[in-house]
Amino acid sequence: MHQNGVVVLDNGGGLIKAGYGGERDPAAIIPNCVYRPLSSKKWLTPSPTDPIDLTSAAVRRPIDRGYLINPDLQREIWAHLFSQVLRVNPAQSSLLLTEPLFTLPSIQRAADELVFEDFNFAALYVAHAPSLAHLYEASRRPVKAQCSLVVDCGFSFTHAVPVFQNFPINYAAKRIDLGGKALTNYLKELVSYRSVNVMDETFLIDDVKEKLCFVSMNVTRDLQIAKKHGKDNAFRCTYVLPDGVTHTQGYVKNPEEAKRYLAIGDSDSLQEVAKKMDVNRVEVVDKLEERKKIDLSKNEFDLTNERFLVPEMIFHPADLGMNQAGLAECIVRAVSSCHPHLHPVLYESIILTGGSTLFPRLADRLERELRPLVPDDYQVKITPQEDPILGVWRGGSVLASSPDFEAMCVTKAEYEELGSARCRKRFF
Repeated sequence: MHQNGVVVLDNGGGLIKAGYGGERDPAAIIPNCVYRPLSSKKWLTPSPTDPIDLTSAAVRRPIDRGYLINPDLQREIWAHLFSQVLRVNPAQSSLLLTEPLFTLPSIQRAADELVFEDFNFAALYVAHAPSLAHLYEASRRPVKAQCSLVVDCGFSFTHAVPVFQNFPINYAAKRIDLGGKALTNYLKELVSYRSVNVMDETFLIDDVKEKLCFVSMNVTRDLQIAKKHGKDNAFRCTYVLPDGVTHTQGYVKNPEEAKRYLAIGDSDSLQEVAKKMDVNRVEVVDKLEERKKIDLSKNEFDLTNERFLVPEMIFHPADLGMNQAGLAECIVRAVSSCHPHLHPVLYESIILTGGSTLFPRLADRLERELRPLVPDDYQVKITPQEDPILGVWRGGSVLASSPDFEAMCVTKAEYEELGSARCRKRFF
């Protein structure tokens, strides 16, 4: 059993990051779900050590649109996590738990019951992701005026939240109902429509998205490049599906070819792109000769414009039929809801966190979209976290190891005496 006092649990809709206060990295990162592979009759809980065959696996998740909707399922996943993975004794530990903004009281109550009644934790502190991301950045370098705008782009949703002295300014927080899950689903539809049915392959298409998607700096031009045939198409690349025998994981067929797009500058014209692709062509031609002998026993598909159309949704959710503002506009609305004195400070301390901010060039594109919407005399400075999946957890770890942490928690005795609603008033 680990005797460290505080368990830090960043309970995301996609991934759980869990470990001990004061450490730099979480002890475990596992998908927040149970899954049933084709080969199994029962639902399994992911473990960081077991190789998971996720091909065509059915998946159940306790969290939907960011909120805990199935406490029984969450209990099952946590039970495995605490006893088998972290090996903690909850009765001798405090828990720091993340929770999304605007969580309904009934959901808060369900979470408190899990913590105190099912697992018997000694004490609980509930934190919002934006304040932890801000705290982590502030612990690494001085943040101007103790205030930043945290853009948390995760699995279930995207939030733009001004944080002032470690407290989120709730009335200014803005949300887009779009995160990694919606982007993966969109990519599934595009691939299924064009080449091969992957509607059941959630984990596989997650992998395709993470390895091959990027943010376009010039969508009109890039769409024209993507229409070209054969080797003139700088975006074309091939993903090989697992066959379950020689390789259980999918992979990118030609990683060098997949990176060709990086050579294209933001302002290159179609002619300049064609020239650059000519330079690259010599190396690729030999490989194309090999490619012609396509191995039909392999299931594979090509991607072209899907690679940038999927992340494009973050900037234009309307293209997906969602009646919502894109990311730049969402940020402007969040800042405008704050006191005017804070506007210039917030624009020059925008922090990007969450796994969906990992697309190459996202920060550059966001800055380009924001610039015309922000007054000319304000600076726009965007800082992507060094590891956006772990940034919130690391903030939690910093907080859990601070000397005042114990005093900020609600103890099991207080919870039993006062109930969930009154205990919650202490955190926010």
